[in-house]
Parts: sequence; structure tokens; C-alpha cells
Amino acid sequence: MRYKDLIINNITFFFLLYFSLVIGFLYGENLNYGPYIDWISNKKIIEDFSSNFIHTFLNYNDYGHRHSPVYLIFLSFFLDLEFNIDQVRFIHLHFCILLILVFYRCLKVKFETVNNNYLIALSFIIFLSPTFRSLSIWPDSRIPGLTFFVLTIYFFLIFQKKSKTKYMWYTCISLVISSYISPNFAFFFPYFFFFFLKKIKLTNLILLIMFNFMATLPIIYYIFILDVNFISAGRTPNLVDEYTNYNFNLSNKLMIISSIFFFHLSPILIVGNFFKNFKNFILKRFIILITLSICLIYFFNYQLNYTGGGLFFIISNLFFGNNYFFYMGSFFFLAFFLYFGSLNLNNFFLLTFLVASNVQSTIYHKYYEPFVLILFFTLINHLEIIKFFKSKCNILYLYLFSFIFICMKIIKIKYFV
Repeated sequence: MRYKDLIINNITFFFLLYFSLVIGFLYGENLNYGPYIDWISNKKIIEDFSSNFIHTFLNYNDYGHRHSPVYLIFLSFFLDLEFNIDQVRFIHLHFCILLILVFYRCLKVKFETVNNNYLIALSFIIFLSPTFRSLSIWPDSRIPGLTFFVLTIYFFLIFQKKSKTKYMWYTCISLVISSYISPNFAFFFPYFFFFFLKKIKLTNLILLIMFNFMATLPIIYYIFILDVNFISAGRTPNLVDEYTNYNFNLSNKLMIISSIFFFHLSPILIVGNFFKNFKNFILKRFIILITLSICLIYFFNYQLNYTGGGLFFIISNLFFGNNYFFYMGSFFFLAFFLYFGSLNLNNFFLLTFLVASNVQSTIYHKYYEPFVLILFFTLINHLEIIKFFKSKCNILYLYLFSFIFICMKIIKIKYFV
């Protein structure tokens, strides 16, 4: 196929996916169910920031909204410019599409020798993410925060190749912005910092520490001096007086997050020698893995009425009325998660921070989708990853997987919500 035809095909495919998102916007698509409910709260806050900024800013914790106000303040400026609230939603939708562009740029940097059409196709798959679609249609800070975090990854990947100081600063600035929009991304700062520690001069290191310290002062002042502690304002759904950020049960985190991690990356089991290597990992560490699984199951206490919990946890409770199906799969979920962590220290620290970034009791699928897929193709190191691009069928499998996941979301909303 000629190069010109490939460009036309890519543009056509982009607009087909784009128009599917616009149609979803017009018809109120809500594959994740929760985003529309959250939007009711977000809408009120945006309107209040527009009508009475100071009062809303100083009393933000009264809304019981544990997300950062930064992006909601940004959206409120469009109301000040006399856009109506639906126009603000439409503007937000187009901001979110930047995530796909930034992800594609990351792939271009990391996989310089891979066919560009494969990279384009892989980046477009985000259009089929239920979380991306829902949070693009019903404004929330998660996708904008993720966009800046992926921009952080982009600059970091360039720094790894060129070791130029300016890309270190671009990485830090993007990470600070992403953390202000979605504070959970701040947990990944040590991952980047320890890499810079080995690559930059002492002077730049001191400046880097000072910059990040200064960047934290406004949020420290806001939360602890002005006493607008929105982080602890949210509560665990369906539980009275239980704050979302005061219950860090490691068993809950590891078991649920590893199950979500497994679900989204399970298609790569067919790539190269991955399944063989994964099987050998299980056989060599079977006693350790089974012991760890039993210990985590013993301390596991996540409840269905918290909401969230990931696909396997929900299926276990909806179809069987208990956690036993989820417990049986937890051995493989944990093994899959730990396999990647065992490959090298970079992976280990990255996955550790992935778990640590969820500090509240509730664990929602939307926090890790499409985040996990993006991490896998950008920061997670694995020898088999380049083999993924050896065949276009592997990308087609991911598209099929995404369509199936969307169908599952539709069935859940239609019959179980």
C-alpha cells in the first residue's frame, strides 16, 4: 500500500473513532456508570467557582469531593467567558483527545524502528477505553491529569536517550502539573528522581529538589494552613463516617490492583515466549506465591458496597455471591503482577508506586484503565515487548479485547446496575 493511502486510512480511522466519541457525547454515553453521577457534583462546583470563586475555593472541602480543585477551576473560566455548561463539556472532550496524541509521541520515541502505522493503531485504541470515553464525556480531572503524566513520560523517554538537562526540567514540570490535577500521580516522583540521581550533576540535583519543594508549598498551604483538606473530605460509599484515605489495607490493594493489571495485559500472554517465561516464574516460586496468596486472602476485607473492586471481584460477587471465584484467580493475578516486578528494579519501583498511589479504601477500575496499558508500552521494561509489533494481529487482538470489554460494560449497566 502506498504511503499516501496509509495516511488517508489513518486519518479516516481517526475520524471514525472521533465521531463515535462525539456521538457518545450527544447521547450521554456512560460506560463506566459512575462518571455521570460524579459529574453532577463536578458541575455544581464548576458553577460555584464561576459565580463565587473565593468562597468556593476556601470551602472546597465542604463539597465532600476528594479530587483536586485545579482542573475544575480551569473549566470554570470557560463559564466566565460565557460558554454554557454543555459547551464546557465539549471543550473538555477535545482536551482529553490530547492524551492519544501524547501517547503516540511516547511510542514514537520508544519504538523508533517499529512501523509507524502500528504505533498509530496502538495509540488509537484509547478511543475504545470505557474510562477514557466516560471521563471525556462527563468532565473529571482524571484524564487531564493522566495526559500530563503521559507527557511526563514523553519527556522522560527523551531524557533517557539524550540526557539533556532541559528534558529533566520538562519532566518535572509536567509531573507537577499532573499532580496538581490528580494528586495520586505525585507518588511517582521518586521513580523519576532516582533515575535523575544517576544522570545529572549535583548542582542540577539541588535545583531539582528545591523546585519540587517549592512546588509543594501552595498545596501544603492550602490543605494545612487554610485547612481546606479536600483529600480527607470524601468518604467510603455506603459506610457512615469512614474516611476514604484512612484505610490502606495492603491486601486489598495488591489483590484488586493485580487483578485489574492482569485483565488489561492478559492479551500479551500470546506474544513471543511470554507465556513460557511466566509459567517458569510460577513453577520456580510456587511455594512463595501460594503462601503470599493465602496471607493476602486472610487479610482481604474489601466489600462490594464500597463500589469498585475491579472486574473479577465484581463478577465473583454478582454471579456467585461471594469472593471465592476472585480468591481462586488471585494466585495468577499476583503471579502476573510480581513477574513484571521481578524483571528489574525499574519495574519493581514503578509497580510499587502504582499500588501506593491509591491511598483510599475504594479501588476503582477507572484509576488503572487505560493507565496500565500506557505504562506497559512506555515505562515497564520487558524483553518480549518489541515482539508485540512483529505481527499486526497482536494489535487486532487488543482491539477485539477492547470491544469485548465495552460489551461487558454495556451488559453490566443494562442488567446489573
